[in-house]
Amino acid sequence: MTKRSSKSPKVSATPASLARAPKGYAAWIAEVKARVHSAQMRASLAVNHELIALYWGIGRDILGRQHTAGWGAGVVARISTDLRKAFPNMRGFSRANLMYMRAFAEAWPDFDQIVQQPVGQLPWGSNLVLLTKLKTREKRLTYAASALEHGWSRAVLTLHIEQGTVERSGKAVNNFAARLPKPLSDLARESLKDPYRFDFLSLGVEASEREVEDALVTHISRFLIELGAGFAYVGKQVPLEVDGRDFFIDLLFYHLHLRCFVVVELKAGEFEPEHAGKLNFYLSAVDSQMRRADDAPSIGLLLCKTRSRVFAEYALRDSAKPMGIAEYQLVHDLPKKLGASLPSIEQIEAELTDGNIPPPAPKRRKK
Repeated sequence: MTKRSSKSPKVSATPASLARAPKGYAAWIAEVKARVHSAQMRASLAVNHELIALYWGIGRDILGRQHTAGWGAGVVARISTDLRKAFPNMRGFSRANLMYMRAFAEAWPDFDQIVQQPVGQLPWGSNLVLLTKLKTREKRLTYAASALEHGWSRAVLTLHIEQGTVERSGKAVNNFAARLPKPLSDLARESLKDPYRFDFLSLGVEASEREVEDALVTHISRFLIELGAGFAYVGKQVPLEVDGRDFFIDLLFYHLHLRCFVVVELKAGEFEPEHAGKLNFYLSAVDSQMRRADDAPSIGLLLCKTRSRVFAEYALRDSAKPMGIAEYQLVHDLPKKLGASLPSIEQIEAELTDGNIPPPAPKRRKK
């Protein structure tokens, strides 16, 4: 009988994670990680596509049978009961969600169009927001494209719709076409809005520039959402020394897509032509002292309480630097009805939990 050795196999004292990697390993493992992430993304998109297709198909059938076979509105509750009993572990078959499926199929009668449009790539929850918050096909497609491009969550998409972000984009008076090459000028133009809505600030109508500035920095996350995708916060009251004198920029950002600094100046009153001259001076200083060789020219954004569009256009016409001029609104500046209707983040999140969005009422057929 052979006696087994009582000695345990020799174990390396060096953990595998700390051992020296073989030549070419770092590049290979990076490639594998990229393939895994890509596969996860494709799997997620495939699952989402199948769910959208399933919901659209159910909605189309309900809609069709109500029109052709005379099924009444009450049949939806029966469908919900039967599907829940058949698939107890599967969510999504509530009466409210079935009504959404019906409305979804009615809004998008051709499924091939859904597949080719951004709505087909968005989660079902985001599609519900588009369906309930927007009335036209064009606006739904526009916000769907923005949500897909910027990776907006359902709550953030709702916030942008409530704030009319897309409608305000590209509306600021600017001289980008004359001062920046294409396509940079187009991207810069679309990066600025008019007006900017600072409804998240609890300030009086007569708030000073410094009070608005401090409040924006305190609520920097909300401010960045209002500014839009690509803005990275650098600082406030950023010092610049020019010929022995100190100057201070109200707010400084760096735009990750434009690859440039964005100088933001706040004016609590009406726009005056000399404001553009001061901003032009700041942009020259930033380009001289802070801009790197691979950065695009810095752009300026002048935010005023009010502004004459004609004054703004004249002030920018011969300005040497790329600038935009826009108004900003505090919550007290908005119409009372609109101001009261703007939701908080908490209200948005609560509203979008399952079952809290009222289902769309079925349209009555004309007798």
